[in-house]
Amino acid sequence: MGTFEVIAKHGEHEEIVFCNDPNVGLKAIIAIHNSALGPALGGTRMWNYKNEDEALVDVLRLSKGMTYKASAAGLNLGGGKAVIIGDSKTQKTEGLFRAFGQFINSLNGKYITAEDVGTGVKDMEYIYMETPWVTGIPQGFGGSGDPSPYTAHGVYMGIKASAKEKLGTDSLKGVRIAVQGLGNVGSNLVRYLSEEGAKITVTDLDEARVKTHRDMYKVETTSTDQILFTECDILAPCAMGAIINDQTITKLKCQVVCGGANNQLAEARHGDQLRELGILYAPDYVVNAGGLMNVFVELEGYSHERAFDKTRKVYDNVEKVFEIAKRDNVGTHTAADRMAEERIATIGRLKQRHPGKSSNRSFTTLREVNNR
Repeated sequence: MGTFEVIAKHGEHEEIVFCNDPNVGLKAIIAIHNSALGPALGGTRMWNYKNEDEALVDVLRLSKGMTYKASAAGLNLGGGKAVIIGDSKTQKTEGLFRAFGQFINSLNGKYITAEDVGTGVKDMEYIYMETPWVTGIPQGFGGSGDPSPYTAHGVYMGIKASAKEKLGTDSLKGVRIAVQGLGNVGSNLVRYLSEEGAKITVTDLDEARVKTHRDMYKVETTSTDQILFTECDILAPCAMGAIINDQTITKLKCQVVCGGANNQLAEARHGDQLRELGILYAPDYVVNAGGLMNVFVELEGYSHERAFDKTRKVYDNVEKVFEIAKRDNVGTHTAADRMAEERIATIGRLKQRHPGKSSNRSFTTLREVNNR
């Protein structure tokens, strides 16, 4: 399949930029999916893709997901994403990220980046040396730093809303929760769940992380092969996507799927199948929007308290999805899409008729603070 066929297959994207600088080993792709609600914001992922085609498919899929995530979260942002092809453990350099920052800067604010898998605060600092269009920068520069605690807090709120819907109470004390993945989001989520008294089972590819969490939080552990099939009330996927698929779905032993991983459904039809199986699915891009909410606050002029207050709204957003699903008699994944698409259509039309200051206001405060 040719490049343009791949692009057409994954939705109507507004702009796709291929970034190449052999002097620093940079090969990257920036995808802007939709900017009806505002500038496209989405993290930069650094991953050792098998080839350029795999990277292209990933960035197209992820950028579309960001459009829906921003809309469902009620933010005045569009959807975008970037991927850097390379090993994040061995190939990171200041030159690579600064060169990438120059490509971002050439888009004049149409795309704003942030951390993602394989990138962190230091990388964003290098990008910030070349462009103002980056969030998740160090607190010393007026930024918010690592957004993972806020993503995790939003997931925690989503889990509580899901528990209320399926189990009749949003108290998690004694609730059995299986957490797949102990990266920055999964680790912070375990902390929140432990503080409320949940019964937690965890796994991760990194055995040292598993041991640390077992010692610190007294959680149970299982293998990476078995975590999805652990008997529990709530399964919280916090690793890579497409884990709900033809091979796994009939083996699930949970009542709820609600976690921080992106694109948990291998295909949309698996959302319908979960519904048929009586398993409540909390759509991932609604649940894991806390990090995006946090960096949006950063763009307004950062406040730790306002960021956490905003992530609490994930609870309400998840409840709204469940209400739409019952109203329209559809799966929750379809309900979430409808909620996002309705807002994009409505607000997008309003902005076309009467462009308001909301599309620009959010992107001045932080820059003014930094330039004083």
